[in-house]
Amino acid sequence: MKSDFDLEKIAHLNEYQTPEGLAGGLSGRFPSFFFHLKMLYVYVQGWWWALRGIYDDRKWVYGSIRVFRLLESVGVRSVIENLGLPGRLNGPVVFVANHMSTLETFILPCLIQPRCRIVFVVKKSLLRFPFFGRVMKARNPVAVGRKNPRQDLRVVLEQGASRLAEGNSVVVFPQTTRSTHFVPEQFNSMGIKLARRAGVPVVPVALKTDAWGVGRIVKDFGPIDPRKKVRIAFGEPINVEGTGQEGQAEVIRFIQGKLGEWEKED
Repeated sequence: MKSDFDLEKIAHLNEYQTPEGLAGGLSGRFPSFFFHLKMLYVYVQGWWWALRGIYDDRKWVYGSIRVFRLLESVGVRSVIENLGLPGRLNGPVVFVANHMSTLETFILPCLIQPRCRIVFVVKKSLLRFPFFGRVMKARNPVAVGRKNPRQDLRVVLEQGASRLAEGNSVVVFPQTTRSTHFVPEQFNSMGIKLARRAGVPVVPVALKTDAWGVGRIVKDFGPIDPRKKVRIAFGEPINVEGTGQEGQAEVIRFIQGKLGEWEKED
């Protein structure tokens, strides 16, 4: 069976679910091996395009779709809620999401970029990563060191506001590191502060992406577990008012609520 994940066909849907029975044969029996083996081509192709200076929006989305379909081909099922939200936005926003695995970095571009141009806030260390680092640089991210919170906040506020003024939305993962557990106290208000400074709404994004685990040697090459569903939910835009405390609380309630709901369902 072929994947139904076609952006043109599903753009009008409010929810997307991976059809049953996509994985079969050896890829279904050895999902991690076949996924990462095929991902090598995605890495190298993106690096080659970036090296030549032609890694544009279209190629970024194309690569993201390939990753999505690769996950489905080895048995990982996805459920995406409020899929049409990016297409209904009237201007740039700050997407604020929890950070669970490498998966969201690859998947979010194809879900958002075709309807709403985005840049990511990323760790500087990612820009030095073989192959992927050059690809990430080509997408003009906001890079932070993750060692000095004050310096990181200053960079995000200045460069993030500049990207927003240019018409790009900004994707922020406020957690200090990837985690399968959501701890509100470790979810900083960087995204809220950026939105308040730039005068744009915040869109909360809840992510359950632990189907792509953390590797023992290299974190980004972790095991793929088809028993776990990938779940992504876009919340409605939140206008940041006053100090932004209520906006931060709304974002946390949305993400925490969705993760709790999914835990019961799965």
